[in-house]
Amino acid sequence: MKALGIARVSTPEQKEAGNSLPAQVARIEKYCRIKTFDPVETFSFDETAYKEDRDKFDSILDRIIEEKDKIAVCFDKVDRLSRNVFDKRVSLLYEKALRDEIELHFVSDGQVINSQISAVEKFQFGISLGLAKYYSDAISDNVKRATEQKLRRGEWPTKAPIGYLNIDLEDEKKWIEVDTQRADLVIKIFEWYATTAYSMEMLRRKAKEEGLTNNTVSGTYLTKSQIELILKNPFYYGEMRYRDNIYPHSYKPLISKELFDKVQQVKQNWHKKPFKYAAKPFIYRGLLSCSSCGCRITFETAKGKYNYGHCTNYYKNCSNVVWIREEDITDQFKDLLKGLTIDKEVLEELVKELRDNHTAKVEYHERTMSNLKAEYDKLENRLTKMYEDKLDGSITGDKYDSLLSKYKGIQADILLQMERHSKADESYYTEANKLLELASRAYEIFESSEADGKRELLKYLLQNSEMKGRKVIPTLQMPFDAILLANKTKDWLLGQDSNLEPSR
Repeated sequence: MKALGIARVSTPEQKEAGNSLPAQVARIEKYCRIKTFDPVETFSFDETAYKEDRDKFDSILDRIIEEKDKIAVCFDKVDRLSRNVFDKRVSLLYEKALRDEIELHFVSDGQVINSQISAVEKFQFGISLGLAKYYSDAISDNVKRATEQKLRRGEWPTKAPIGYLNIDLEDEKKWIEVDTQRADLVIKIFEWYATTAYSMEMLRRKAKEEGLTNNTVSGTYLTKSQIELILKNPFYYGEMRYRDNIYPHSYKPLISKELFDKVQQVKQNWHKKPFKYAAKPFIYRGLLSCSSCGCRITFETAKGKYNYGHCTNYYKNCSNVVWIREEDITDQFKDLLKGLTIDKEVLEELVKELRDNHTAKVEYHERTMSNLKAEYDKLENRLTKMYEDKLDGSITGDKYDSLLSKYKGIQADILLQMERHSKADESYYTEANKLLELASRAYEIFESSEADGKRELLKYLLQNSEMKGRKVIPTLQMPFDAILLANKTKDWLLGQDSNLEPSR
């Protein structure tokens, strides 16, 4: 059988650790020799697998699709294929493997996907994809936590708003100070608008006349939307809004809270007051769509006390406008959740698989941490040598200060990478066990939860579910769809009923 190898990295630490492109290629080629595949054609590239546009991978995918003979497509690990469980490329390759058109080989994970795999192996593949996504998300979460810490300290984590400047301090810290060239004009914008004599267009022209630019190198003048953002930004009176949360900041305010509130009042009077909808605790709001026309299933209370769901029929052409009691939908979801309970023997087998996978992950984690530690120590030795050179007069004080700032910055980045990997490693398999436990206890949790709790649970388990008449057509997220399939087949063998195939 012909073989095609694919090696991919997406981060600097992967390039330098045991997951580098040469290391992946070497493992793939060794594996293909052991399997006696025909000479391997190997592709290696740098591209993230966590975005929609994957041009390099798509060109290889076209090559696989055009291949007339059955080939083995070899990756080092499942996460080298994708970290996004909803990636359409994953489902395309997976379906080709089940049709016996290709085989997917994951060298370091020891997994092979072909037309002969059992339901358990399908589930294990789904677990691997889900955990690959979780590992990436865990690192992202650590970055978010670091941002939250900065916000709680009163520090703004991104670009300063117009009227302020981002600066670097001598102790390698970042800070924000008032932009003396633009701050006075920003204050005037608030004062002008508070008089009620200026519209946004008049403010735009006035700001242009005064020479207020948008803080970029190009120095272009402000648009109406940029001026509106200035007027709505609480940063100018001493608070910062980040993702709908408000934090006090430690920088010098430009205006008073009273002036800011006056401006908001003026803005409010320019428009009608927005209608605020008091959301009712409908369990299935936003979770279901109509199978006929694709519109949302909306819910409302009728006859004084009963909640009903029905298609919104937005396009006025739906043939499926049927009203169904919320209790009837609940009964159907209860039957679904009962099917997620995992048999004890199968659960033990899955735990064993996770334990084996954990060993491989630990090895990768240790290699990465070792490489980062070595890089940090190398820089520390370089700093010691530089200090000695400074004492000996071999380098100037200015040169020493410049290099010191550079290397300390690199060391700080290395320490941050080590912290992220450590935190992700700590929670990685804890989360996997929680996932299995959640599947087994989903019905119990649903039964004991209030409306909001029921909805949050279903949002986590479901994706793109539909209503057809009075029948719910649920689509479970991976790997919960594989658990349901396994329980329906009773003996965890390969299912013959195509309707039981899990969503990809």
